[in-house]
Amino acid sequence: MDLHKKMKKTNNTTDSEQVSAHIKSLEPSFAKTIETIRKIILSCDKEIGERIKWNNPSFYYTGEMKSSDPKEYKRELIVMNLHKERIMLVFPSGAKVKDTSGLLEGDYKDGRRLLVFKDMTDVKAKEKALQKIIKDWLKLVDK
Repeated sequence: MDLHKKMKKTNNTTDSEQVSAHIKSLEPSFAKTIETIRKIILSCDKEIGERIKWNNPSFYYTGEMKSSDPKEYKRELIVMNLHKERIMLVFPSGAKVKDTSGLLEGDYKDGRRLLVFKDMTDVKAKEKALQKIIKDWLKLVDK
């Protein structure tokens, strides 16, 4: 079963509308889980924005920051990587967060860390830890 239906892109839609359209294009039960994760992430801080990046929903810091090389991805918080069996949240700079929950996986040299969800039950079980990871990451933003 293909999780992605064809999605029509227009230049007249906002980033959030594009994320909504992308989620609506997914299989309904999968989309519901993605939407729940989206709401958890966005509820952590008003300065978290969203957009489609690398063909999936992504979340980034919208506030003032010291200038830096865009290829360092200092503004990027989370990029979703969606698969039928799991939802992977990629934290491009997750290594800088002191994760005491043990949810952030991987030891990538570029600083990425991953958090994997299997289903809605898994999302609910990890919700508080995900919020803490995000809030801890926001405290480390180079403002």
